[in-house]
Formats: sequence, structure tokens, C-alpha cells
Amino acid sequence: MKFREVQDQMGRWLKVPEQPQRIISLVPSQTELLCDLGLDDRVVGITKFCIHPDKWFRTKTRIGGTKKINFEKIRALEPDLIIGNKEENSQTDIERLSAEYPVWISDIITIDDALDMIQAIGNLVNQHAKSSNLVSKIKFELQDQIFKTKPRVLYLIWKDPFMVAGKATFINHMIEVAGFQNAIKEDDSRYIELNDQEIKHINPDYLFLSSEPFPFKGIHLDQMKEQFPTTAIVDVDGEMFSWYGTRLLQAPRYFSALRDRVKYVRGGH
Repeated sequence: MKFREVQDQMGRWLKVPEQPQRIISLVPSQTELLCDLGLDDRVVGITKFCIHPDKWFRTKTRIGGTKKINFEKIRALEPDLIIGNKEENSQTDIERLSAEYPVWISDIITIDDALDMIQAIGNLVNQHAKSSNLVSKIKFELQDQIFKTKPRVLYLIWKDPFMVAGKATFINHMIEVAGFQNAIKEDDSRYIELNDQEIKHINPDYLFLSSEPFPFKGIHLDQMKEQFPTTAIVDVDGEMFSWYGTRLLQAPRYFSALRDRVKYVRGGH
């Protein structure tokens, strides 16, 4: 088997097969990307959170969660390439896997990082033309828009305790792309725990309740309306704000509909 040296987004150099044939993905959004690159027969393992595409979720071997990996299942699959992410996978797991297999890690904060990842993975699996085409399509869909106003939002990812996305996150970048601004001000903030009073003090225009990782539902929406009566509460699709693969193609249309919906929520609040 022939190998080549490549560099991942962490700056790590690794030797990978020229034609990887047994790939494991440890990240849902990157799993969806591998599918859109046409790698159905070459991806042998995914996580239990890799719900797109549905066919893969139902048929591929699941090797645990993004942060609770089943090493025995991975060894049984005999991968020749593993693809993960700095934030979504634990450093300990990645170091352990890297001792046995080529492990390529993404590190994504901005849209540009995401586009670089898409192109790099395309090159990694010898689908350069397909990944270049996807990057071009995403750039076209995400053309810069000018917004007259950018309402302030807190983007909640967890409950008990409340946790929100800070500015040093990909979610923050997508909040801005969607036409809003993060009510968290600290530039180096990632995920912040807040209590009721702190949220009320920040006094955002909207509280966005994400569908993931905590699955906020209608009952939580009703509870939060009572808890924060002066703030408009909106449920949002977490995949559109945090998935940095080919789901980016769907994000602009979703954000346009969301901006229309929040005006109605604010008006009727």
C-alpha cells in the first residue's frame, strides 16, 4: 500500500494511504460530507450521532459517541483512515487512536475553516473535483448580505445549567451569517454557563433554544417564556448553526426563513 504525508487543520503531519478504503468518521457533519463526496462503500464506521444520511445511520457500524468511543469496535473495522474534530472529540481519545491509525483532525471556527476542511477532506479521499464543486456552491449560497439591524441573541446549547455559545465558536460565526449578533461580548469566550439573573441582566432580544446538543422542545419553550417574560424565545435547528459540512448549503434558506419567523415572534411577544 502506498502512503503520502498530509497535514490536518491542527498542523499535525500524518501518513495516509493514497487511496483510503476503510474510513471511520467521528463527527456527524463530516460524515454527511463523506456521503456527499460519494464514499458509500469506503466509510465503514460512524458515531451514534451521525444521523445523516439516514441510510448510513441504519446500516453503518456505530463506534460509540463522539466523546465515548468504542475502541474494540474500531479495531474490528481495521480502518486505514479516521477523521475527527478538535472540539467534538476528546484529546485523549485522539491521541490513543493516533498511536494505531492515521487520524486527520479538523479545527473549525469560521466559514473559511469549514471550506478549507471540505476541500482538504476531498483531497484526502481523492475526490478533489467534487469537494471543489461543493466549496463553490457553498460560497455562492453564503454570499455576504447587508443587514440594517442585527438583533442581539443568546444561543443556548444546554439546560440545567444554562450554557450559551460564546464568540470563539463556529456557532457564533453562523449567528452573524444569519443576520444576528451574539449578546456575549468576550472575544475569547467559547461555551459559558449562565444563571437566570445573568441572562436577564444581558437582556438579549432573543433567546435561541438549539435542538442540539440539548434537545430543547416545546415544553422548554413554554417554560422559558414564563422564566424570561421580557425576552422573545425561539427554537432553532442546531444543525444549521453548528454543522460545518455540506449542510452549509441549506443554511442560507433556513436563516432567511428564521429572520422572518423571529419578527413574528417578537411582534407577538
